[in-house]
Amino acid sequence: MNELEKARQIINEVDTEMAKLFERRMRAAEMVAHYKKENGLPILDSGREDEIISRGAKRIEDQALREYYVNFLKDTMKVSKQYQSRLTQGMRVAYCGTEGAFAHIATRKIFPSAVSVAYPDFPSVYDAVVKGECDAAVLPVENSYNGEVGQVTDLLFSGSLYINSMLELAVSHDLLGTPDAEMADIKEVVSHPQALGQCAEYIRNNGFATHEYTNTALAAKHVAKKGDKTLAAIASEEAAEIFGLKVLARNINASRSNTTRFAVLSRSENIPGAKKMDVYSVLLFTVKHEAGSLAKALDIIGAYGFNMRTLRSRPMKELLWQYYFYIEIEGNIHSEEGKEMLRGLEACCDRLKSAGTFTKQEQG
Repeated sequence: MNELEKARQIINEVDTEMAKLFERRMRAAEMVAHYKKENGLPILDSGREDEIISRGAKRIEDQALREYYVNFLKDTMKVSKQYQSRLTQGMRVAYCGTEGAFAHIATRKIFPSAVSVAYPDFPSVYDAVVKGECDAAVLPVENSYNGEVGQVTDLLFSGSLYINSMLELAVSHDLLGTPDAEMADIKEVVSHPQALGQCAEYIRNNGFATHEYTNTALAAKHVAKKGDKTLAAIASEEAAEIFGLKVLARNINASRSNTTRFAVLSRSENIPGAKKMDVYSVLLFTVKHEAGSLAKALDIIGAYGFNMRTLRSRPMKELLWQYYFYIEIEGNIHSEEGKEMLRGLEACCDRLKSAGTFTKQEQG
């Protein structure tokens, strides 16, 4: 046997072992896909991929081979994601509005292989997951310019779903008119209240009358149906393409760094490893009607090393002049420190709810 034959024999033996390991790895990928579907998690986890590559590169002592091993890992993970996408193609994800709405754009970014299902309002989206009609929901929780989406916060407080992921989507609002319209023709604009708020300065400067609509994309559909060249919608460029409208002005929102955070919610809670980095948690609670109760709760959170990113109060509809609080913290409440913190909060809170632990997805 010459050197070439010896080398080929080694390759054949290694390929045989690698085939067995590949099959074993893909069975694990099936388990990952099932878990992600149950917990409403996206297929892509860039943080996990970076971790695998960093750890894998250290296994290769030969520097000349290290680069090729990194490429091998990337190709392997690409195949794994493709297989997971195939397994989750039947996944149904609820969102509010219609095609071309920013919620639809966010849904397609997070779940490109899933079936996107439109609902007319936020409670319907939420209930679709509670009832089992859909596996996950994508709902807006906050806009960088116009603040929180209060109705969604209320659903988080009163409902049973968990936030398992969060996407920050860059939002650009355009002014859309009928194909024969020009800027000078526009007298009135229609859109969702959030979009109208984000574009208030532009609307005021142009003297437009406004009319609220349930959704930006549905507003575009309404303009297309009316065929009135004095009427325009504030929506996305995607909505203009879908409904055959003309983009009269681009990026009319006041803030050029306009971003909406979309939460992915599901019936099951994702519990990441206690030491996983870049993890955030959401807590909702009420405090006892005593002086200093809120301060005590905040002191407990800080005492266990958790930094607050967000603190908001919301009125409780069933109790006049009573409020609950929404807090986002940096850290994992499933860690030992997190569990101790929750025990401390239970002593000073009338009602305490964990609404989920999540990692931030890449910005769209």
